[in-house]
Amino acid sequence: MRPKQETIDIVKALEQEIISFSPRMGAETVGEIMQVGDGIAVVSGLSKVRMGELVLLPKKLVGLALNLNSDSVGVIVLGDDSQLKEGDVVKTTGRLLSVGVGEALLGRVVNPLGEALDGKGDIGYKKFFPLERLAPGVVEREPVITPLQTGIISIDSTIPIGRGQRELIIGDRGTGKSAIALTTIINQRKSGVKCIYVVIGQKRSFVAQILVTLEKFKALDHTILVAATASDPASFQYLAPYAGCAIGEYFAQKGEDALIIYDDLTKHAWAYRQISLLIRRPSGREAYPGDVFYLHSRLLERAVKFNKKNGGGSLTALPIIETQAGDLSSYIPTNVISITDGQIYLETDLFNAGIRPAINVGASVSRVGSSAQIKAMKQVAGTLRLDLAQYRELAAFAQFSTDLDKATKARLDRGRRISEILKQGWDKPMAVAEQVMIMWAVNHGYIDQVAVENVKGWQEEYLRFLTTSHVKIGQDIVKEQKITDQIEKDLIKVTENFNRQHQAFLTKELAEVTG
Repeated sequence: MRPKQETIDIVKALEQEIISFSPRMGAETVGEIMQVGDGIAVVSGLSKVRMGELVLLPKKLVGLALNLNSDSVGVIVLGDDSQLKEGDVVKTTGRLLSVGVGEALLGRVVNPLGEALDGKGDIGYKKFFPLERLAPGVVEREPVITPLQTGIISIDSTIPIGRGQRELIIGDRGTGKSAIALTTIINQRKSGVKCIYVVIGQKRSFVAQILVTLEKFKALDHTILVAATASDPASFQYLAPYAGCAIGEYFAQKGEDALIIYDDLTKHAWAYRQISLLIRRPSGREAYPGDVFYLHSRLLERAVKFNKKNGGGSLTALPIIETQAGDLSSYIPTNVISITDGQIYLETDLFNAGIRPAINVGASVSRVGSSAQIKAMKQVAGTLRLDLAQYRELAAFAQFSTDLDKATKARLDRGRRISEILKQGWDKPMAVAEQVMIMWAVNHGYIDQVAVENVKGWQEEYLRFLTTSHVKIGQDIVKEQKITDQIEKDLIKVTENFNRQHQAFLTKELAEVTG
């Protein structure tokens, strides 16, 4: 009896399934791999695929449709292509490549797909932004007028950077380009600016070094690292800056301020050239494809200062370009220089001469100019750039002559002292009030009688004196944003008092040494 009852139950269950069954019809665009290798798959049959669309590959891999030919599609494989073979089935998804964004990314290291690389577990994404999107339009923007303080006196005083600006850092290998970027990030600890550091084609040890440095200076809490190292596929190096930009746009669209560093776009162009040659795109100058200019313009144009109607947030971009033997006229440097709002040029000769940061003031420029400086900085740094440029030019001629007039000697002496003042360790960012007070003292001749070799010591003692015994002066500068008559009176009184004490100390020290 029991087997018969079980049979009845099975029949009833089948009848119920048949009654509830409703056929669903759907269509999928599928193709098959004709050729695969070097991170590129040539696929036939994907007639409805879109440019930049994600496609599904076997072995749980995904790809990015990049080249649309009449009879095939060039797909970048985002993963290990050694698992694929000819004849494998490829399916479209109808989705563009996106990356997870959100506050959960702060303090984390991820790859261009948003996957964690720091061993701290998965990141719970609640929102995704496409890697590629159109730059904000003109009506959504406003002029760049709010300063982004780097903490580097030679930049904040002569080549100011504003929130929403694109300022290029350019120079030969080993001249301190990444150091400027790190100092800027460290200086944002109390500013509320979220930072994204995109590493493209660098060594993995470099990423580890950045991570340790940011942790040491307590700057990791407001920073996100997007890493595509030299050992990663060219596809990851190509996508990394766009992923970092999408993450930065999340904060900018929320009305917050974000800073993104691309280190560096030279290697990004190399990766794109490699991919383009593999998918058989026609090559042009230096084997780069014809759209290499658009490669960087569509990325850097996404840096923006939104107007109040659109939240008032900003995304500031500091792209880095590596030159060969200081050649600013080569293909990629000239392309990026033409896109950005100015450049900070680091010179090898200055670096080797011990001037750090090794900024060539004559070849550097900020097209935003003094509109991205507080009034106090404009008051003290107005002629600094010209004075430095004139000093460097005079110094080049002075080495061939021993007979110099009094005015030339005075200008050279002032220039030497200014050069010493502008020397700064990468791990010692300086508050804007401190920069203003130092430059005020320089402009008013309070270091003219200090020996050149003692200038750095004088500067350190002077700042210590102001920030411990006369804190109110710095607070007033921050509050007023300018040097008022009262602040100037206080500075004159305090600086003259300090110089008397400093001179008395040096005299006593000299007497002890000679006695």
